[in-house]
Amino acid sequence: MTDDIISRERAAAPGALRRRIGGLSDRALAWIFIVPTILLLLAINIFPLIWTIRLSLTNYRANRTNAELEWVGLRNYERILTDPDIWNSMQATAHFLVWTLVFQVLIGFSLAYLINKKFKGNDLWTTIIVLPMMLSPAVVGNFWTFLYQPQIGLFNYVVAFVSGVDPSSFSMIGDVRLAPWSIVIVDTWMWTPFVMLICLAGLRSIPDYIYEAAEVDRASRWRQFWTITIPMVLPFLMLAVLFRGIENFKMFDLVVQLTGGGPGSITELTSINLKREAFEKWRTGYSSAYAIILFVTVFGLASIYVKALNKVKER
Repeated sequence: MTDDIISRERAAAPGALRRRIGGLSDRALAWIFIVPTILLLLAINIFPLIWTIRLSLTNYRANRTNAELEWVGLRNYERILTDPDIWNSMQATAHFLVWTLVFQVLIGFSLAYLINKKFKGNDLWTTIIVLPMMLSPAVVGNFWTFLYQPQIGLFNYVVAFVSGVDPSSFSMIGDVRLAPWSIVIVDTWMWTPFVMLICLAGLRSIPDYIYEAAEVDRASRWRQFWTITIPMVLPFLMLAVLFRGIENFKMFDLVVQLTGGGPGSITELTSINLKREAFEKWRTGYSSAYAIILFVTVFGLASIYVKALNKVKER
């Protein structure tokens, strides 16, 4: 197929260019097409990474370009790893990450399992459920900020109707105890449909004859669920966790719109903390080291997780 494409390109080229192309091997032509892509990737990804590593070893500040650049070695990394504020933001990120993944996997898989059962209005309900993930995080943040208002917000009145408490007696985004859960609720509402779609794809990939064979062997529905459904959907579930875990680790815009990292710094995730170090305090070298640490953390955890995912697929 590749030879046919190259032959057509040669035939369509002008005479001089045709002779030039005709003298090139297939390997040379492949490199002609690949090299621009490699150069683009180097310019967009590799060079900024190398430049960030270089800055992380200095005391560079972007708002003081005339100041003398001083090499500080690994001092920035040492300061970051011993800074209690950094560890507080890591803790806030871990809380947000773990609970959003738990809720999204449980609710998303449950919705996928129900929708996989054919019933009237199936397509309509699927469309309604996936609507939140179609919205911009900035729009969702503003929308839920209004819902969380103690005086006029619908969320407080729903909680009051269920629990009987005064709707103006608590503030989801203003209370230190409730603010972390407010962003968990919103992210779960927005991205559970994504997990549901992946799980639905996994459920619909299971051949019907496997369940038919299990029924012939008189396996109960509960046993079919644990011995057929869960093992065969597990790779899809793990893939959804991988995608949402990476995205939530770098969550920024939704939390900024909802709480801005407050009250205090209780919802200040690592991405927000990094932005403040880089563009409010202008500690460019320090924030570069911070970014490298986050990159290594995400890359390392994702690599370990992908190996576990591959082992599950091989079973």
